[in-house]
Amino acid sequence: MEQITRRKCMAVTALGGAAVLLGGQAPAVVAGSDPQSLAGLARAKGLTGFGSAIGGVDGVGSAFNDLGARQIMLRECNILVPENELKWTSVRPTPKDFNFHGADVLVGWAEQNAMKVRGHNLLWLRPDRNPDWLNKYDFGPRPGTEAERLLREHVTTVCRHYGNRIFTWDVVNEAIDPVTGGMRDMVFSRHLGDDCMGIVFDAARKAAPQAALVYNDFMTWGDNSARHREGVIKLLDRMKSQKVPVDVLGVQSHIGAGEIGDVKGTMTFDAREEADWKSFMDAATALYPRLQITEFDVSELGTPPEVAARDRIIADLARRYLDMMLRYRGLDHVMCWGMLDHHSWLQSRTRRPDGMLKRGCPYDPNYAPKPLRQAIADAFRGAPAR
Repeated sequence: MEQITRRKCMAVTALGGAAVLLGGQAPAVVAGSDPQSLAGLARAKGLTGFGSAIGGVDGVGSAFNDLGARQIMLRECNILVPENELKWTSVRPTPKDFNFHGADVLVGWAEQNAMKVRGHNLLWLRPDRNPDWLNKYDFGPRPGTEAERLLREHVTTVCRHYGNRIFTWDVVNEAIDPVTGGMRDMVFSRHLGDDCMGIVFDAARKAAPQAALVYNDFMTWGDNSARHREGVIKLLDRMKSQKVPVDVLGVQSHIGAGEIGDVKGTMTFDAREEADWKSFMDAATALYPRLQITEFDVSELGTPPEVAARDRIIADLARRYLDMMLRYRGLDHVMCWGMLDHHSWLQSRTRRPDGMLKRGCPYDPNYAPKPLRQAIADAFRGAPAR
């Protein structure tokens, strides 16, 4: 195994007047323990719980360095996923080195507060989401052999570093090109072909045998996503027939009218769109009954400028979507991709024409719950028990 560099975090983070020490201490807080928290409401119906992405360990103004954001996480969530800190761009700065500093801080903080941790992700099949060195890597005279060696090394090193501290992994993220419906072209899929999926999932199963292994993607309803949905079903069917060790389908759930890649969503979720989405979900769950909602938020381009009106539209869409998804008994947990509007990745996407802050998360910049938070809570209350 090549050299691993680990910058251990020795700092003490102040949180709500309590000292949160990384490593081996008793929980400072049992996160999401209030029965009326979103985590509590989810667990009451037999789900593992509710959680969110958080990140920016070293970033000024980031969610993790925002005391209010951490307090909301502790109040509402019992699951955490590092937003960026486990991606290749963060954890693999060079072909020879690994840097676990940021992820170690987040995993340690989660453990200090009795939170479960999701891993995101071991392979993202988009060249623009991987480090430059990987895109330019010289795979030598036997590129398939070297590609498999490098991929297995990465998966094995990252998974073994965390062991059973991570209970589920997004092993592969976004393998399907939403425009063509085929496999995305990047260095591993190029050199390994269809074997790429089997190799990465096999490596993850061997290195993290206790973890639920997830294929994660952002398909949505509407005609613009039809090829994406078809491509995902074909991929799932192929992996099932080849006995690739996939346990769970991760449905990102960036719903609404924003742009995800080359796909534009809608705010309607009308009867036809709902039927199309149900048809996809029925086909997907026939292959892989276990589900996770991994990255939920609502992009709300095209909504009116009035905050109250926007919030009603967003909450109504979220409630209808979550009601439908929670009817699938294999759904294990729901994750938001951020709890607070001003820390959300949505703000860096296509801006609203009026320049106003998007309101696609459960809490506003004043750390106050919004109708979207109520919609999520009501969906859990109305969900069938597992």
